[in-house]
Amino acid sequence: MKTIAILTSGGDAPGMNAAVRAVVRSAIYHGCKVYGINRGYKGLIEDDIFEMNLSSVGDIIQRGGTILKSSRCEEFKTEEGRGVAVKTLNKYGIECLVVVGGDGSFTGAQKLSDLGFPAIGIPGTIDNDLAYTDYTIGFDTTMNTIIDAIGKIRDTSASHERVNIVEVMGRHCGDLALYAGLAGGAESIIVPEVDFTVDEVCEKLEQTKKRGKQHSIIVLAEGVGNAQELGKQIVDRTNADLRITVLGHMQRGGSPSAFDRILASKMGVKAVELLLEGKSARVVGIRDNKIIDMDINEALAMKREFDKETYEMAKILSR
Repeated sequence: MKTIAILTSGGDAPGMNAAVRAVVRSAIYHGCKVYGINRGYKGLIEDDIFEMNLSSVGDIIQRGGTILKSSRCEEFKTEEGRGVAVKTLNKYGIECLVVVGGDGSFTGAQKLSDLGFPAIGIPGTIDNDLAYTDYTIGFDTTMNTIIDAIGKIRDTSASHERVNIVEVMGRHCGDLALYAGLAGGAESIIVPEVDFTVDEVCEKLEQTKKRGKQHSIIVLAEGVGNAQELGKQIVDRTNADLRITVLGHMQRGGSPSAFDRILASKMGVKAVELLLEGKSARVVGIRDNKIIDMDINEALAMKREFDKETYEMAKILSR
């Protein structure tokens, strides 16, 4: 493999730039030509491709987002669209592709591999929702962003003796809510993987009041339900002075943490190594603090297990 391309796809995640930097510089070190593809699979179909060099990735390891930009592409989901993508890759003499993104992006890499085009996936998603790897690029930074926000919200909640619902990202995966809630000392953590009742949340608020604490933080994963409706039900039951903070897309931004920069760098180098070894249809991950790779079909088929032990521990510590 002497010509490699890289794209970032799906939701942006802090650390994607560090992964792009690692792939580009590692590939050039091994004598490869590297192309960047703008706007993910959309750029691949629209021929938005440019050659990259060492300077292309200078001064980006500390930057959030992705210099290659990202977008959704419905056309790539069609057989005709993927055919156009392969023609574009062949036009530039590109022999293999590195895809940085989540499960949807990996599915695209899987489809290309099925067509005989070598592709490697690097997990870049803040949700940490890929079962085969302990961590995805961007999760650590986003978790710390949420923790910082919780700390600031707690200051004002304590001053006014309020209850505050903090809604965080995580449509189908509650890892951000769980770990940020635990580290932020939230009184209640509500995630998609565990059923809850409003009565349970209200009971916890009453217990907190009885021991003299007049303010509380409730961390809610966006996939569970509507924060406004939950807040209304809590106020109706407890007459609490309640505020709602939806963190939204601020969670995606910001300079990546040291952990995410290092993780992305290691994964980027590993992806290039796999391609140079002639491997395809693989994804890179981390397990037990070691960089690993596995078959992309197996990785996508793995069922994610929620960390119930940590969830129960958080409940104990919030009493």
